[in-house]
Amino acid sequence: MPIIREAKVSKDFLRISLNLLLLTILAGTGLTAQLIPIRTVPVASGDQFLMVPSETLGMGGVTIAVDDPLADGWVNPAKGVFIGESSFLGAPTFYGISDHGGGGKTFPMVGLFQGDAWFGGAALAVQQIDNPEERWGWGPFIEPGVIWDSQPQRLSDVSSRNLYARGFIGRKVDSGPWSVGLGFSTAQLNAVDGVDLLYAGADRIDQSGSASDVRLGLYRSGERDRISLVGVYNKISMTHDVTWTDVIWRGDFDRVATRRIEVNEDKTRTIGGHLNWDRDLEAPGWRIGATATVNQKSHPKIPNYQIQNIPRDPGTTWAYEAGFGIARTRGETTFGVDMVLQPIWSETWQEADERVTTGAGTVIEPGGRTIENEFFFTNVILRTGLSHQLGNLEFQAGLEMRSYDYELEQRNHIEGSFRDLEESWMEWSPTIGAVLHLSDVDLRYTGRFTAGTGRPGIAWEWEEGVMRMMDSANDFIIAPQGPLTLQDALVHTHQLSVKIPVR
Repeated sequence: MPIIREAKVSKDFLRISLNLLLLTILAGTGLTAQLIPIRTVPVASGDQFLMVPSETLGMGGVTIAVDDPLADGWVNPAKGVFIGESSFLGAPTFYGISDHGGGGKTFPMVGLFQGDAWFGGAALAVQQIDNPEERWGWGPFIEPGVIWDSQPQRLSDVSSRNLYARGFIGRKVDSGPWSVGLGFSTAQLNAVDGVDLLYAGADRIDQSGSASDVRLGLYRSGERDRISLVGVYNKISMTHDVTWTDVIWRGDFDRVATRRIEVNEDKTRTIGGHLNWDRDLEAPGWRIGATATVNQKSHPKIPNYQIQNIPRDPGTTWAYEAGFGIARTRGETTFGVDMVLQPIWSETWQEADERVTTGAGTVIEPGGRTIENEFFFTNVILRTGLSHQLGNLEFQAGLEMRSYDYELEQRNHIEGSFRDLEESWMEWSPTIGAVLHLSDVDLRYTGRFTAGTGRPGIAWEWEEGVMRMMDSANDFIIAPQGPLTLQDALVHTHQLSVKIPVR
């Protein structure tokens, strides 16, 4: 649960929180080590972007000092040199959110190739995103004081389809220790889990857009030391067509309702670099590693979410990550630990659409900044995991802990005011895994459970037994000066994979 240090949450704080929330959702999970997510709200969004299998996901996702031949090539294309042999994989993945919060099903098909000098991989995936079982909208008055009524979902609102494609190719440089690689990914998105939270109270949300990623990798293996370098460019372009019901109250039970469609664009561009180094120690079986990552994010288009009703809200983010890992392999047992620190600076602002006169009498011209918000994050991630081989069976267990802590400094140039707010919360993700190694096939199961997140919202305000309404339909959720609420939820993810070698 988040620690609320200020009872009243301003409109602009919630606006920035939800803006950055969507960036976090689109950043994905698991294999996007070069993309640092930003979280200002503990939303339960699920494992929508968990596309391909990983050998260490069941160990809490430890990666810094532990090799992952199944996943390393997707993170850094040059590390596809770790592919042991050419193979085909199928990895159906299922996730769900408790309390009927929705879920998703993904069916990827993966191929890995390893030759004398060249190597590569390709993956195609079809995904179904299931919406929450209930959506709230305007319904008939059943009795005085009753405004909301649960409506049956349309067929098109029950679920949506996404398509994904990704691949990489690399080559060993002569017979030396170097390898290079180029990777790409693209996605046609008709649904991103959690976006419905950004338009609370809408009758319908139609999403469409794409996400793409290009990365160039370099890897050097050595007798004891190894170095990995990768650069990444990530692009997200989404459109949200949101249907609202505008209600004007003329009397106690006299209303006029009209529908309108609002079109919102969301665009984010990320340029990043990632360095990973690991070294085998003199003590047998021990290895240490370190990572350094930097992201520069630009947000030229952020949607006009219902909760703030501000047409434009650009921003920039500088995100950094420093990590240290240690691992030990002794006999059939491997143990690993990752420790990661993420300092992040994010600045967003509101621009004036027309000339604005401030409380001090000065004039802000169109395009000038009326509100400036500066975030400083100090996030901490800890991962630990264990695997043990027992004959043809391998068992895995692990735990990932994410601690989020940030401070917001907000300057309102119109009112001449300044405010300071701090928030923090923790998320816990225990993991389990099992692998059955047969002569011609590997069967793998991985499970992950995340607690500490949920469905955030705004507390309703009631007056004389009836929900307080304003003249505009955008206000049927009250102005967000009220306290945040959080309905706890448990996210559970299950992945089954089959690996068939080509021999």
